[in-house]
Amino acid sequence: MIVVVETRRLQLLIELSRHGSMRAVADELNITTSTVSQQIAVLAREVGTDLIEPVGRRVRLTPAGRRLAEHAVTIVAAVESARSDLASDTEPTGTLRIAGFATAVRGSLLPIAADLAHSHPNLRLLFAEHEPAEAVELLIADGVDIALVYDYNLAPIALDPALESTPLWSAGWGLGVPTSTTSAEGGNAIEVFARYRAQDWIVNSRNTADEQVARIIASMAGFEPRVTHRADSLDLVQDLVAAGLGVGLLPRDMPTRSDVVVCPLADPAVMLRSYAVIRRGRSRWPPLALVLTRLAAWKAGPIR
Repeated sequence: MIVVVETRRLQLLIELSRHGSMRAVADELNITTSTVSQQIAVLAREVGTDLIEPVGRRVRLTPAGRRLAEHAVTIVAAVESARSDLASDTEPTGTLRIAGFATAVRGSLLPIAADLAHSHPNLRLLFAEHEPAEAVELLIADGVDIALVYDYNLAPIALDPALESTPLWSAGWGLGVPTSTTSAEGGNAIEVFARYRAQDWIVNSRNTADEQVARIIASMAGFEPRVTHRADSLDLVQDLVAAGLGVGLLPRDMPTRSDVVVCPLADPAVMLRSYAVIRRGRSRWPPLALVLTRLAAWKAGPIR
């Protein structure tokens, strides 16, 4: 028996598997809860099995519903790929929405944007600064077309199966400390951290990845870092370090103040890794394909 279903209903099932609530799906897609319920019911009739079951006032996917949701990710991606493939030889035009962290926007996107403005004047790039979790959330909600994100080798990012990533550049990070405290230099990362166990620690205010890294290495050194300050701006982190208010992770290749030193970290090393993330199946869309190719070929300069 051949079963024909609409990909829109499959997308609703995917969103229900992610959010666990019809109301949350309705709010996410700006439709009514009754529409979600009706479409899921139609999908259940089409496939001939129950897809949801009540749990108090909420619902959850049945085992069959969870299995279909897994298949739906692949099916929806294949349909997206087919649509993009039909137009893969056209000139990149239109609007491409990009969300990313400041370093990637400044160091990778802006030089590319300046070049594309001349070579592809009918392609418009829209930028929005967001930390990785925020950018990925926008991407899943189809609020942007590309998310520029980062993780660390010690705190890898876990992406939704509906997304795919392209590795871009990476950069080594160290521990930013006041110049006046670096009389005992050298040692591996654990030894470096141990020397600053009594210090206050500075971490990111909008992303948890660098705090995870700091806590992982600190635990290897046998202590719990006392986090007292949170700052998103790397320049502000430097200012806090210079003022003697704490120590924190900073890029090795970032220009630093004369009163701040970035101590190298090894065994384990700390590497920031950047990625371009898109919805699975869309990489052949000409604007996306063009920008992804340019991003993958671009080597970012020093982090600022």
